[in-house]
Amino acid sequence: MNKPILLSTPHMSYRELEFVKEAFATNWIAPVGPHVDAFENEFCLLTGAAHAAAVSSGTAAIHLALRLLGVESGSEVFCSTLTFAATANPIVYQGAKPVFIDSDYKSWNMNPDLLREALAARARIGKLPKAVILVHLYGQSADIEPILAACNEYDIPLIEDAAESLGATYKGQSPGTFGRIGIYSFNGNKIITTSGGGMLVSDNPELVAKARFLATQARDNAPHYQHSEIGFNYRLSNVLAGIGRGQLQVLSERVAARRHNFEVYQQALDNLPGVEFMPEADFGTCTRWLTCLTVDPEAFGADREQIRLTLATQQIEARPVWKPLHLQPVFAECECFGGAVASDLFARGLCLPSGSNLTHEELERVIEAIFTVYNNRNN
Repeated sequence: MNKPILLSTPHMSYRELEFVKEAFATNWIAPVGPHVDAFENEFCLLTGAAHAAAVSSGTAAIHLALRLLGVESGSEVFCSTLTFAATANPIVYQGAKPVFIDSDYKSWNMNPDLLREALAARARIGKLPKAVILVHLYGQSADIEPILAACNEYDIPLIEDAAESLGATYKGQSPGTFGRIGIYSFNGNKIITTSGGGMLVSDNPELVAKARFLATQARDNAPHYQHSEIGFNYRLSNVLAGIGRGQLQVLSERVAARRHNFEVYQQALDNLPGVEFMPEADFGTCTRWLTCLTVDPEAFGADREQIRLTLATQQIEARPVWKPLHLQPVFAECECFGGAVASDLFARGLCLPSGSNLTHEELERVIEAIFTVYNNRNN
């Protein structure tokens, strides 16, 4: 029986354990502690962010961002449609309503022209959104400058969901550091992990200080437990922050490994009829957090779902590209500007195993399995 090849698994180095041992030795186990402070500072040095607050998940960071920007019941928030549900769920937590914006084929991320059209349409009826959430998908930055310019024209704050793109660049700068607030995820499948965790960043120190306050149950400065507003249990633990510190030290190695995976796949599969890889936009560097491709079933002889199911029979995990949020039952009543591009990418898109700890033999197994599908359908 072949060993399973999973999509994207945690990849530990020896460094994380030393920080965890230190947390145990000093009994800094609960949330807050020296590793949390150090993790925030080291994250800022790595990304160029001015200020950071370590929290329990990327979802928590988005929720805090929306709360900080005054999103409330009756508000609308514009949001990328081609993304995981965790991007939009916090909008609903706040009683607000998501409005989705389609992708472009250049980066698979939010289409800047569509965003500008949507904002102009809302401005004409006096119903501008309270914020825009821009997702940087699969390790690739969106085209930030025109999106930020459109937001600034209407004085709409931009939240960057950079959960999938730590280590990427946009014109030499880290995505997540351009908008009013940026968020990152350290979930177990991300390019670096704390098992579960996230980060909120901003150039505004007051916003980050308020995020920390809200993330620790909004406890007032008093000798007793006093609360003047509703808070959350969203702060990252000192133990997990220690893991994060070790992971930060090997980020560049993890990016290089995932880009190598992509290069191996591309060299082997690029000439197969009907196969096209997610492009790398000319404005930045993609980490290839996941290697993604699209399949034209007429040219290839099988669709992406037939390929996925065949890989599964060989203990190889592959997944469809994110199902657009405007197609999700839970968001069925939400408006979407465009939608055809994201729908097409979902229909034809497949994510291949992409972990930074994949071996050459495992990559070859994936490639051979895809060739088997092609040969069986065309011979």
